[in-house]
Amino acid sequence: MQLVKNKPSVFLFFLSFILLDMLQASAQQSIFPQPLSDRIASYDMNVKLDPVKKLVTGDETLYWKNSSNDKINNLEFHLYLNAFKNTNSTFIKESGGQLRGDKFDESSDLNWGWEKVLDMKVKDGEDLTNKIEYIQPDDNNKDDQTVISVPLSKPVLPGQTITLQIKFESKLPKIFARSGFSDNYFLVGQWFPKIGVYEKAGERYATKGQWNCHQYHANSEFYADFGVYNVHITVPKNYVVGAAGVLQNEIQNNDGTKTLFYHSEDVIDFVWTASPRFKVVNAVWHNVKIKLLLQPEHYCLAGRHIQSVEDALEYFNKYLGKYPYPNLTIVDPPIRGMGSAGMEYPTFITAGSLWGLPAGVKLIENVVIHEFGHQYFMLMLATNEFEEAWMDEGFNTYYEGRIMDHYYGKKKSFFDLLGYHFGDFELQRESYAGMKNPKIAPDFQNSWQYTDGGYGEITYYKTGTWMKTLEGLVGRKVMDEIMQTYFERWKFKHPCGRDFINIVNEVVKNRLGNKLGDNMDWFFNEVLYGTGICDYKLANISVDKVEQPQGVYDSAGVNKYYKVQREKGKPVYESKVVVYRLGDVIMPEEVLVHFDNGKEILEHWDGKYRTHDFIYDKPEKVVWAKIDPYNKIPMDVNLINNSYTREPETTAEDKYFAKFIFWVENTLLTFGSMF
Repeated sequence: MQLVKNKPSVFLFFLSFILLDMLQASAQQSIFPQPLSDRIASYDMNVKLDPVKKLVTGDETLYWKNSSNDKINNLEFHLYLNAFKNTNSTFIKESGGQLRGDKFDESSDLNWGWEKVLDMKVKDGEDLTNKIEYIQPDDNNKDDQTVISVPLSKPVLPGQTITLQIKFESKLPKIFARSGFSDNYFLVGQWFPKIGVYEKAGERYATKGQWNCHQYHANSEFYADFGVYNVHITVPKNYVVGAAGVLQNEIQNNDGTKTLFYHSEDVIDFVWTASPRFKVVNAVWHNVKIKLLLQPEHYCLAGRHIQSVEDALEYFNKYLGKYPYPNLTIVDPPIRGMGSAGMEYPTFITAGSLWGLPAGVKLIENVVIHEFGHQYFMLMLATNEFEEAWMDEGFNTYYEGRIMDHYYGKKKSFFDLLGYHFGDFELQRESYAGMKNPKIAPDFQNSWQYTDGGYGEITYYKTGTWMKTLEGLVGRKVMDEIMQTYFERWKFKHPCGRDFINIVNEVVKNRLGNKLGDNMDWFFNEVLYGTGICDYKLANISVDKVEQPQGVYDSAGVNKYYKVQREKGKPVYESKVVVYRLGDVIMPEEVLVHFDNGKEILEHWDGKYRTHDFIYDKPEKVVWAKIDPYNKIPMDVNLINNSYTREPETTAEDKYFAKFIFWVENTLLTFGSMF
């Protein structure tokens, strides 16, 4: 009897969702007149947040198109939140339960996270729920449940679209890595059953059609196909929501909740955040609406967030390519949710700030600019960050340095306080060059293979440094053409490393001919595929007076000694400049040689041999010399040994007194700056 009484209410509940879908679909506004991508994986979702249980429940309709020539007999999905299910997951094992400075708190059952597929069906067809199988394609860890395979009794044919209806629940973990909750702050990322990428033969490195659906690793991030998202989010009425999409409408419900409908196009993911504490700041840059969600105590820092993202928008639009989306959301996490800071999703980034942060410490600017850059290198150029993280993190780090230096000044763009300063690029370079073992691993390897550390230093900072070196070799104008060609040719696709190298070879050949060789493969063999270091040393300068011979000295009628004619009353000196190649990496080098009459000679050396001498027979003496005088090769890990100056001709007393004064002055400056 009770069941009969409840039937109308259940029916009305589902009917309300159907009517809601119809109303909101009619209100939905198209963002792009023509699709920017192939739109292979699209999602419609109705989800609800329970802020007490930290639970998201939802219905998902997936539309997946087979863009290959293969018959697809199974589907593979990511269930990312199962990385936080127990201590046996691959993510927890690799991270040790600690990431981004946060440590996972196992003290409460509420802190764990997971993702369950409650029901999966082909629309108007097969029930797949009981066919779901956990697989571990990377490490055979049978306890890892972050990837599932679903066999199909009826294959998806080439060009065909399959529609799946999925019910799921996602328990959000306490934040320590990217996604989850902290008190009443929720960053809901990697949260729904998400289909992997089926790479057809010839795409990236695939020689035949294959699923590319890796487990969730501590170092890796994500890889997905483009599509359209329609997402209805129900939260308590007092919560402020931000999401990776354009808000279509908001409906107040009778049960103390509200439902917000977001729509996004030509994106690879969808994320959202909710909290009753957010303070909202709105801004507009040209046609881009910016929504900033701040913690109340950080409201005074709103201007720094807005200005830095506008700087990034302006720079990328001018020097790389147009930002096509009409919106951008920036989230400021609370101090106890900083594990979710510094993350990127389509049209949505998380930053990170501290109350009272001085203007001379450009941490906010650095994070906002870096995370916005991912809109280009991960989210429009949809690289496989599991396998080639350098193509996103490293390229983005290179542009971060360019933008920071452009707007905030070279050598002071990251820190400029109390008389001390250093730039963003200097910080990047030192992070790589200062490693205990910069040979620890190549850039070109899967992200989870950095088992002995070095992932961040190699993927971010080594790549950023060799990108700056590439710029030094080819020039800024040619570098910009390389990057603009790469972006225009590969946006809304899945480029791989070889695709980028091909563009470098093409542009350099067109603009510089054979100046740097037949192609630039030699460069990438050194910096991308190799593990060697670059280290050139200005080893020594010697100056010896050339004694002119007396008498007759000839051989076969040729006087061998008079290579340089002595100027009347002036002696001739042989100056020898000795350079070494200490590292394994070979780079073309410039050497600037300075003479005592103020004249200079810029020498060009191919850098191949372990040692090379530059010899001058002239009345002038070499005073000093410097390798790479214009800082074109920042890959060189030791800049201190790049120059050499002959000892000035002075007395021993003068020399030691000068050193003493130098020490005293620097000591006083150091202590004086503390007050």
